[in-house]
Amino acid sequence: MTVARSAARAVGALLIAGFLAALGAVPAQAAGYRYWSFWEHTGSGWAYATQGPSVLRPDDGDTIGFRFAVSEDSAHAAKPRDKGDFSAICAATPAKDGRKRVAVVLDFGIPEHAPGGERPPRQRTACAQVSEDAGAGDALAAVAEPLRYNSAALLCAIAGYPKSGCGEQVGAQESGQRPSAAASASASEQSGESGGGDDGGPSAGLLVGVAAVVVLGGAAVWQARRRA
Repeated sequence: MTVARSAARAVGALLIAGFLAALGAVPAQAAGYRYWSFWEHTGSGWAYATQGPSVLRPDDGDTIGFRFAVSEDSAHAAKPRDKGDFSAICAATPAKDGRKRVAVVLDFGIPEHAPGGERPPRQRTACAQVSEDAGAGDALAAVAEPLRYNSAALLCAIAGYPKSGCGEQVGAQESGQRPSAAASASASEQSGESGGGDDGGPSAGLLVGVAAVVVLGGAAVWQARRRA
């Protein structure tokens, strides 16, 4: 019995070590931030704005966009999915002296990125006709009230969405994807796919490996007891 017990203890230690090593192979869940990002249309596509809506002064004929999403940083931020065609968005708004027209794209994002209990409105566009010295924030306010800002002047809600929260940090599971994979997810979102993506759990191969360790360990214990 002494030999069997020693073997069982050794196998038990092996199982624990193997299981912990397997868990260590699972990447730590990264976190992202849930917020409205601000974009400018360059004519060939969307570019992350280098100035805030309160500072940027768009010209007549420009298109600006806002996208709500969970993103790790600006490099991985999800772009508005609308094409941002000024001529199409402002086709029904005639030009006026002393005023300028700015096309505004509002992309409220996908359900996976919505705060708990909320559902994003459908994306839409609008043509803001504002004074010639108006900023992007003024154009946004003209077509998408109510807006909500926090004490640091961070844009928290557009057209009342979301009802609460402002740039909060969220975990990978809550965002519906690993933020580190946001770049590839953005591509699928722009093609109209929402895809849940990886939930941050261990891979199938990892689970099979752990199961194999457990099975082999159990067999070793049985053999040790049999010999005793």
